[in-house]
Amino acid sequence: MSRAALLVLADGRFPAGGHAHSGGAEAACKAGRIHDAATLQEFCRGRLHTAGLVAAGLAAAAALGLDPEALDAAADARTPSPALRTAARRQGRQLLRAARATWPAAELEALAAAFPRGAHQPVVLGVTARAAGLGPLDAAHVAAYEGVSGPASATVRLLGLDPFEASGVLARLAPEIDVVCDRAVRAARRALSEGPDALPAASSPLLEIAAEIHADWAVRLFAS
Repeated sequence: MSRAALLVLADGRFPAGGHAHSGGAEAACKAGRIHDAATLQEFCRGRLHTAGLVAAGLAAAAALGLDPEALDAAADARTPSPALRTAARRQGRQLLRAARATWPAAELEALAAAFPRGAHQPVVLGVTARAAGLGPLDAAHVAAYEGVSGPASATVRLLGLDPFEASGVLARLAPEIDVVCDRAVRAARRALSEGPDALPAASSPLLEIAAEIHADWAVRLFAS
């Protein structure tokens, strides 16, 4: 297992397309729910324990070798918003392009053939982690971290928030990220015998509603 591969996959400069997505932060900023570091932290905490947990569980399960098609169906079932499903598949398609160029592997080629329009990003992330020689906990950490780092970096652009404050938010959430990832991996290991229904299915209705509103904006800075 290469820890350097983990750094490459988690690096914000890895060309996986995440910079184009705010993780719901753009809609939250416009609605006034995020307006400073404290409200950003609360937004990210809520996202971590809902969408972040779900993504971490899916990524860990994919890294363990569960059937990607079953996991993609599970991701669909956990994503009521059509706008978020579209965004997840778009991000998955871009991540898969980068992954195939970086870690050529038969399982990545099979994933591309099975999902010509893109699989959900956490599923692609887990298969990518597996191809890179990483384990389920690594995949979970990348998924959970992306779930909060995306909104944090987007808020710097949206509000002009001090980047040092945004980094402080992520640092303060680090212990909770570890807890979420441990929970996700335990669920993923259960899914080996019980199937995808064992994976987390935490809901975040406000994120889903905001995503649908955001998708109708004529002018926006981020795709989601």
